[in-house]
Amino acid sequence: MTGKEYSRLYHKSRDKAYDALFEEYCNYVYAIVYNRLRGIASREDIEECVSDVFADVFFGYSAESAVKEDMRGYIGTVAKRRAINAFHSLTARQKHLSGNADEELVTISSDKDIEADSDSAETRSILLSKINELGEPDSTIILQKYYYERSSAEIAEMLSMKSSAVRMRAARALEKLRKKLANVGITL
Repeated sequence: MTGKEYSRLYHKSRDKAYDALFEEYCNYVYAIVYNRLRGIASREDIEECVSDVFADVFFGYSAESAVKEDMRGYIGTVAKRRAINAFHSLTARQKHLSGNADEELVTISSDKDIEADSDSAETRSILLSKINELGEPDSTIILQKYYYERSSAEIAEMLSMKSSAVRMRAARALEKLRKKLANVGITL
């Protein structure tokens, strides 16, 4: 959802704007908050922080300072800051911070980056939808060639085409795909 889309929806109906914003970014915000608060916060604390993020975004929105393009960066920043504030609040309340606070923070970290995993899953979803938009047989050729690593001869046999035709269609389809992805801000 772009800032322009949100702004239009916001001016028509604030409730619909909030619902659309929540629907689109709920998993993303939850991943950010969970990544920051895991090991220190209860599930209820994490869900409360997620709600606070959306309240901050919704009530802090103004048409003058509206984000014009993708709101993902803005919402991500609000989520990170709110999660950090919640972390400090929870640790102060639970008296978890002591003289060796840095060591404690290292022990609650993890190799798994949920935020990056969420971004990666979203990118894969967009990529697959753009490949499907190419239509047949181009989408099949792209998937077989770049995902399954099949040769042009193998693909030609599957699709009852000539190998040279598969190579030509693959090159053209890849160029179309690059343009489609560039339109949504993804580069290959």
